[in-house]
Amino acid sequence: MSFVRPNVEAMAGYVPGEQPKEGEAVKLNTNENPYRASEKVYDAIRAVADRGLSRYPNSVGQEFREAAAELYGVEPNWIMCGNGSDDILTILTRTFVGENQLLRLPYPSYILYKSLAEIQGARAEEVYFQDDWTLSDYFFQPPAAAPTAPFRVNALEGGVAPDSLRLVYLPNPNSPSGTLLPLETIEKVANNLPCPVLIDEAYADFAGFDCVELVKRNPRVMISRTLSKSYALAGLRFGFLIANPEIIEETMKVKDSYNCDAISIAAATAAIRDQEWLQATVQKIVATRERLQKRMRELGFVVPDSRANFTWNQWPDPELSCEDLYLYLKKNGFLVRYMKYPAWSDGLRISVGTDEQIDQCLDLVEKYLTKDN
Repeated sequence: MSFVRPNVEAMAGYVPGEQPKEGEAVKLNTNENPYRASEKVYDAIRAVADRGLSRYPNSVGQEFREAAAELYGVEPNWIMCGNGSDDILTILTRTFVGENQLLRLPYPSYILYKSLAEIQGARAEEVYFQDDWTLSDYFFQPPAAAPTAPFRVNALEGGVAPDSLRLVYLPNPNSPSGTLLPLETIEKVANNLPCPVLIDEAYADFAGFDCVELVKRNPRVMISRTLSKSYALAGLRFGFLIANPEIIEETMKVKDSYNCDAISIAAATAAIRDQEWLQATVQKIVATRERLQKRMRELGFVVPDSRANFTWNQWPDPELSCEDLYLYLKKNGFLVRYMKYPAWSDGLRISVGTDEQIDQCLDLVEKYLTKDN
């Protein structure tokens, strides 16, 4: 279509995980929380509905900002609310990255990062993780320091001016691997590169680790969070940014006027105020995660240590297909995420469900591997 911008027409676009109708399958494919959210969330939703929805919500979600600020030890002007953390990522890309400028990210990681760069007409520089899921030395270098590198996807032509690197996305824990980078590595990225660094902490509650203190020390470091995973609110769509107030002030210019509705603001505020529910739920998920990765290893899969609410499972035998196993599980009512990364490899990402769901899924995997299918 000639009216569409060429960069949009050329891009493939981000494809979310499958969303079957309720009851059609056990969903272990999109890292949702299998447990019901805090009852305080539902109380808050009912209270908003009783008051009515005829008025616009607070445009910045001030009630949530105050609750989050108290939880993380900052002032409310360090917080920006979003319609899920994807909204936060979109706002940041629009704020910092212009046409033909550069966004750096590790590979493989969250596929949406590259799509956001493409929408902007920017360039995504995807730098391979090393085999142990650590960052290569190249990741810490400004672009002009190494104009060519064999460990990059979409290698850039010739040298690149250092000031063209406008933003770095660094998921921690990473998806699909679930692996965690230590604080000193993240601090090295922030200190060496001449641009803002966004630490995507969508799964941080399952890791027992975050970079909030680094945000306070370094004005170029930012954190994005979501309530979709640990707080069991994927259907609500609420995320937030923690960043220096000077950054928040600029990103507020870019966000939609009312990007979060009254129900989501009230529900999200109730959720983060119930830390007792959060800790109890995270503890259950982490225990199930450990059982899941232990048994998948016993079945012969290569599984890196996950600090998220999923595991990344690769089969070392080329004669056995992860895609075939995915299709077998799907046929038997269990959806997991089959992911194939060009110039890398493929595998299955399995979200942590309830103990019963995971046990049933593991029994099916074992049945498939023993050819009893």
